[in-house]
Amino acid sequence: MIKFEITEVVDRPAEEVFAYLTDAEKLPEWQSMVSESRQNSPGPIGVGTRVTNVRNFLGRRIESEAEVTAYESPRRFDLRVVSGPIPFQISHTLEPREATTVVKVEAQGEPGGFFKVAEPLVGRQAERQFKTDFATLKDLLEAQASG
Repeated sequence: MIKFEITEVVDRPAEEVFAYLTDAEKLPEWQSMVSESRQNSPGPIGVGTRVTNVRNFLGRRIESEAEVTAYESPRRFDLRVVSGPIPFQISHTLEPREATTVVKVEAQGEPGGFFKVAEPLVGRQAERQFKTDFATLKDLLEAQASG
């Protein structure tokens, strides 16, 4: 089992961070391994919405579909990967603090196939990638505000 938690403080209001974080089309902007992301369900995003992502992880092209399991703007956004080689559950909790937002991300998953054999490597790489991606999200949102 892979499990980790990261926290990032973004100097932007929670509503703005939540809107950006939950926009499937913006994923390739801040998640470096994601080359494509699309919302599969019609209408506004909410519980039950499905999103497909294509990413390159450890030299492999991975397509996975995730389902939104919690959507409470601007405080909570959870996903569960329903298809793909690594069934992850990811919880995003946003805590507004004046003009900043504390973003806490908890992830856990049970890799299968090739990724099961390399589980320790997969876990370390996934955690490192999440840290990098959320630092990028912070940088992008804070730069938009000042630009």
